Parts: sequence; structure tokens; C-alpha cells
Amino acid sequence: MAEITVNIRGTGATPLEPNLPLQARGALMALDLGTTTGWAMALPDGGVVSGAVSFRPSRYDGGGMRYLRFRAWLDSIADDTPGIAAIHFEEVRRHVATDAAHVYGGLLAMLTAWCEQRGVAYQGVPVGTIKRFVTGRGNADKAAVITAIRARGFNPADDNEADALAILLWATQTGGGVR
Repeated sequence: MAEITVNIRGTGATPLEPNLPLQARGALMALDLGTTTGWAMALPDGGVVSGAVSFRPSRYDGGGMRYLRFRAWLDSIADDTPGIAAIHFEEVRRHVATDAAHVYGGLLAMLTAWCEQRGVAYQGVPVGTIKRFVTGRGNADKAAVITAIRARGFNPADDNEADALAILLWATQTGGGVR
């Protein structure tokens, strides 16, 4: 089974704008897709939950098991959340490693098919856009993103969770890029 960490926004975190049109219809979710997927969710009441989940296969798993676990995880999130209005994810256009590109592509295919099947809006956000929004630099490193997210009152366990929180902040503060 996938390992999950969950963090609930502490009292020092910057409050989110709960009056966005999509958020009024349900939760907003942000994902940093990968073997360890970072996630963050803005609930309709303004609360934020976040964490990271590992889809690393065991030595006995077939090639598709990570994707089946990812879909089952999405199903469990949907079952535990009173409606997901939209999902924003980090849109990666270039990977250094071939395996990472394959994993990302498989997770992206599962995510978009899952969203289409359930009628959930989804949007990719370029990596540079996210980094520029949260740090002021489009080429910021992982440590700078973590530092920027911590400065906003969150305590991410790793760079995956920090990226998901950055995507969520971008989505809530820009209305999904609509200005």
C-alpha cells in the first residue's frame, strides 16, 4: 500500500481565499506527480491539508501496479472529500531521466482519465510559473521553494509536498491563472 503523510495547516499559515467560484463548488486539489506524489487540498471552509504519498512498486509488483494504486488513491480522496471542483498539477515538459518521464506520463494519463470520468476540471501549470509565483524566480531550486512555502506558514515534509502547496497557493491566489 502507498505510504501517506498528512499535514494540516497550522495557525501561522497564510489563509486561502475561500470565495473562488470553483472552490465554492468543492475542494481544490494540487498535485506534484511522481513516484512520490506531493498533494495539497484547499477545502471549501478554507482549511488546507497536504502531504506526500509514495507509489514506489515493490519487487513483486507488475509494471502497472503503481498506476492502479494511484487511481485507487484518487478514489479514496474523492470518497473522503465533499466534492473536488478542480485539480491543478505540475506540468513538466522535460525530464532528465527516461524512467521519470515514463512514470510522469503514466500518472498524468491516469489523472486526466480519472478527471474526465468524474467530470472534475483539471489544469497543468508549468514548472517555471509555479516557481516564479512562490519564489520570484522561475528557475528556483527545491530548497528555495521549501523555504518560500515555510515562510507562508506551512511545514512541508519534502519538496514534493512543498511543490503541491505552491501549486495550490498559485491556483487559489490567481483563480487558476485567470486575472
